[in-house]
Amino acid sequence: MNDRTFAKFSFFKVDPAWRRNPADLRAADKQEFLAACEDFGIDRSLRAYSTIGTRGDVDLVLLSQSANLEDIHTFHVVLGQSGLAKWCETPYSFLSMTKKSPYSEEKARPEICVSDRKYLFLYPMVKQRRWYGLEPAERGRIMKSHIEIGRRYPEITINTTYSYGIDDQEFVVCFEGDDPGEFLELVSDLRPTESSEYTERETPMLTCVSTSVSRALDALDGAPTVVGGRVSVSPGA
Repeated sequence: MNDRTFAKFSFFKVDPAWRRNPADLRAADKQEFLAACEDFGIDRSLRAYSTIGTRGDVDLVLLSQSANLEDIHTFHVVLGQSGLAKWCETPYSFLSMTKKSPYSEEKARPEICVSDRKYLFLYPMVKQRRWYGLEPAERGRIMKSHIEIGRRYPEITINTTYSYGIDDQEFVVCFEGDDPGEFLELVSDLRPTESSEYTERETPMLTCVSTSVSRALDALDGAPTVVGGRVSVSPGA
């Protein structure tokens, strides 16, 4: 299993009362959170997304990846010690792994969500149990048409990871793209497909704005992260 990677999607909702704290306290809280992210990201993959303006129940999404689940556990322990985390709830949390698709010749991806596209469209998925009662060849036939529709939208990248036995959902599905309207058309085209008849659940659906950790944090209160007179800006911000 060394060729697989754990992908942890962590969702944060900030208590509105935090925004009424003095600016220096909010900045210190964000800096502690940012420091934990920067430490994890030194030699592991960490992506940040803001959901300010796209969801009411989530403000910030982190996607942390590692071949070692202990790394992700330790990261979230440290993250939980930050001042900001003490003001946050976690409305959702998805754990998954990369795995070779049974419907593709491609190998398991070592890392997901690596493009520079502006948006991430994210949701957990559960298939109906009758799907697994079909013969493998029949499932392959059904998925072939599903995959062919996806190929009509080359500007949208799909990232599928697997959660069998390690979390409530069976898959976590992420699409990266620059045009939300194009993704809407893709999903609309997929709805009438035969494969959709076997979907049990695929909510919540989250539209996430790709950004740096520091910008995602600054979107929480509209203020730059300033500690000791220095404005903190992460690479790419």
